[in-house]
Amino acid sequence: MKKIIKALKFPTIFTLFFLILVSCDKDFTSIESDVLGKENSNFNTNSDVIVVSAYNKKLDSLQVNGLASNLLGVFKDPSYGTTIASIVTQVTPARFNPDFGVNPIIDSVVVNIPYFSTQIGVDENSNAIYKLDSLYGNPEAEFKLTIYQNNYFLRDFDPNSTLNNAQNFYSNANSTLNSVLTGSSNVNFDDHIAAIIHEDLQFLPTANAVVTKTGSGDNLIETRSAPAYRVTLNDPEDISYWTNTIIAKQDSPELSNANNFKDYFRGLYLKVEAVGNDGNMILLNLASTNANITINYTSGETDSRTQSTYTLNFVGNRVNTFINNYNLVTLQNGDPVLGDEKLYLKGASGSMGVVDILGNNQGLEDFLNTYRIPNGLGGYEKDNNGNYILRRLINEAHLVIYEDEGIPNEEDENGDVYHKYDRIYAYDIDNNTPTVDYQLDPTENNNAINSKLISLGQRDSSGRYKIILTEHLNNILLRDSTNTKIGLVLSNNVNYTTTNKILNSNDDVTAFPAAAIISPRGTILYGSNTNVPEEKKLKFKIFYTEPDRN
Repeated sequence: MKKIIKALKFPTIFTLFFLILVSCDKDFTSIESDVLGKENSNFNTNSDVIVVSAYNKKLDSLQVNGLASNLLGVFKDPSYGTTIASIVTQVTPARFNPDFGVNPIIDSVVVNIPYFSTQIGVDENSNAIYKLDSLYGNPEAEFKLTIYQNNYFLRDFDPNSTLNNAQNFYSNANSTLNSVLTGSSNVNFDDHIAAIIHEDLQFLPTANAVVTKTGSGDNLIETRSAPAYRVTLNDPEDISYWTNTIIAKQDSPELSNANNFKDYFRGLYLKVEAVGNDGNMILLNLASTNANITINYTSGETDSRTQSTYTLNFVGNRVNTFINNYNLVTLQNGDPVLGDEKLYLKGASGSMGVVDILGNNQGLEDFLNTYRIPNGLGGYEKDNNGNYILRRLINEAHLVIYEDEGIPNEEDENGDVYHKYDRIYAYDIDNNTPTVDYQLDPTENNNAINSKLISLGQRDSSGRYKIILTEHLNNILLRDSTNTKIGLVLSNNVNYTTTNKILNSNDDVTAFPAAAIISPRGTILYGSNTNVPEEKKLKFKIFYTEPDRN
């Protein structure tokens, strides 16, 4: 199936761009009257607006392990309230059964976790200048960061599963504790602290390059690398802790393989606490090959000592914990029949929107009767090849969604409006996959802000979004595909399409896009309820061509 989709991408690009030119921003363009003259045309173009139901889905227990990256910090959303994100992660030695040599002595231990950043220039000394790509909130607001040795085992497999399924961990964001749900228990990581490793009472991520110096005097070498969370531990207490924890375990089972080590040293707990009423949140790249703990030590006889390193990589299970205090809005499940006035799209275990395009069976039947030709026998006319004969050919179908103009839109230090770069990601709820229009969209870009621009339109200056669902609707019309509901989430990376499970879901929303879990941002949209002003109501528009039968 994937090969077929790829093959279709390039032939369809010209058609897609043509359709955009025809009906991107206008409700109706009469092509035949302009080109052929009305008296010479044998077809008409027109448009429909289909009444849809758009409503809220509150998200309580989302899978928070297996994420591509992880949030750390405090984020104060101007429309929702505060989210605090902490991380629990396993580490694994780069090598096992180490020989630390004679009389090994630790010089320092360095914890290094890269941020996501982009080089934007060089300074007067030709050194790289960076900006942080995923820093949210007030860049000058500090938070407290404490690194603990975690003593809770993040197991790989669910002991309650008869099929040896992987163990998933789910958010417990309604709690005031750094905790997760396993499906059978509630784990509070504050109850599983083995030791304190480092504490920073006023932590602030920066875009400064990491400067590393080796050697001394004329042999001093200075290297620079991209911004990262980097802390050097070299106090006597630090040296004693890592000596007893790692060096002293040479020749012991604890350092002989990954399973033994993970059971012995169960990882780190990076706990965040707010300082004051504000804060910021950063996305950490724990999956990077440069994310590690490096133990620098010397060993050997007194007159011939050598320098060596022992590295622990951030390989293994890791989870994000979220504490949400949404004191500015009440998130709850909406009305699937009448729709909601406002749609609340909030990441980090918050809320999403659900759009039921054709509603119940009657809505689907009305649509098919309008666009197909009934055969009088409860079915529809087909040609000799078994294809449906259509009254109308769909040129484009899309959702038009308007942002609530009441949400705060202050400018940041770069002059950018808060919601300027927000993207809405739409996905197929029934199959937990991107929409078919997304899959056929050839405008993929490594810069997610400019990726998938045909299927997932960017927010315009008026706060309007457009989501293309042409092929989604054509699949229903031409191929009798299932009328699936569409999920709407806020995403800062529309290229990241993985979905994570929802614990014990009791409706048709069983999974949630992982990209929206690791985005703390939120927005508020107008829904489909009859109380919404007509000019702001969420609409589903269809542009079609039909033969002129006069």
